[in-house]
Amino acid sequence: MVKRILHWVGSGLLFALIAILLLPVVVPPFLDRIYYQGPAAANFDGAHFVNPDQGEGDWVGDPSSRSNPRRGSFLLRLVLGDDRPVWPEHVTVNPIVPDERVEGDRMVTTWIGHASALIQTQGLNILTDPIWSDYASPVQGIGPRRVAAPGIRFEDLPPIDLVVISHNHYDHLDLETLRRLWERDRPLIVTSLGNDAVIAQAGAEAVTRDWGGSVQVSEEVSVIVTRNHHWGSRWGVDRNRALWSSFIIATPGGNIFFGGDTGPGDMRWPEEAAAHGPVRLAFIPIGAFRFQRGQDWSGSHIGPMHAMQVWNRLGRPVSIGIHWGTFRLSWEGYWTPARMLHMLQDCAGVEHGFFRAVRHGQRFDVPPVRGTPELDEAEVERCAATPEIRDLD
Repeated sequence: MVKRILHWVGSGLLFALIAILLLPVVVPPFLDRIYYQGPAAANFDGAHFVNPDQGEGDWVGDPSSRSNPRRGSFLLRLVLGDDRPVWPEHVTVNPIVPDERVEGDRMVTTWIGHASALIQTQGLNILTDPIWSDYASPVQGIGPRRVAAPGIRFEDLPPIDLVVISHNHYDHLDLETLRRLWERDRPLIVTSLGNDAVIAQAGAEAVTRDWGGSVQVSEEVSVIVTRNHHWGSRWGVDRNRALWSSFIIATPGGNIFFGGDTGPGDMRWPEEAAAHGPVRLAFIPIGAFRFQRGQDWSGSHIGPMHAMQVWNRLGRPVSIGIHWGTFRLSWEGYWTPARMLHMLQDCAGVEHGFFRAVRHGQRFDVPPVRGTPELDEAEVERCAATPEIRDLD
């Protein structure tokens, strides 16, 4: 009897060992997904999307520069010892209740948090990359946790007409939020190629376009899918099966630019977006750019230095810094993106009012398009290299 038990235990251990050894071979193909099929193009090799300007975008730049090493080294440091500045466990937010509608050329916006914003104009209510979940993760309770509540409670959202989704990372494409929006409002969801297959998991439908494609929202309002520099994945092995993008929302009262999530790449994409007409309001990422002390940017995330250059190339519209202060995704301190942005502006002689890092739930009227002096981008780079700005934690 003992020999039989030992035989069963030994067999079980052998099968377990074989299963563990087979996991790297069997699991990745199982987790891979084909979200899009179509002809090869400049940004699609027939199986995966690419950044035509700099490869995949996960690693860009001279290693001796202040761009980041691969994220693997950052994650390894988290396991061996977390050297990051301390973040608050909770940030106080006073949510606002927005108006039901804003008509005509008047434009009102509220930063909800991370890359989520509400824009109200032309009688339309528009959301960007909406996430109301507590975790930016495939499993709630694990992964990056929200430290700041949404600036608008979900139940206080007005009826949503349009949602734009920049790419399929969990902090930008949140299935639970999309499911709730779809069940309540049935909004038009616009995204780039392949992301509709992910969005369908929420029971929702989406309209997709390649870079340069457009979708008519109303007689006078349209969405243009525009290029940026990033990557996409839900499981790691499904890397770049769906496309990433920024957007221009064209309205009679001035265009709206939503940058989504992006690295600098060739830095021509902001001018391509501005070519669609004057930009009145822009949402430009400023956070999750630093994976060790002293870095200005990463291959797939811009920091305040590049954000100011993006702002300049868009035509210097009224702009909101996004992608910071909500979920911890990188090394830098909680307030570093906002402080660095405003310090760079002071150093370069730029008024804060044109490009701001605002509070969660801060709402304001967007003034009409107006001319502002062109930015000296070389001066911004010089300012970024000064010790007081470079050494911010």
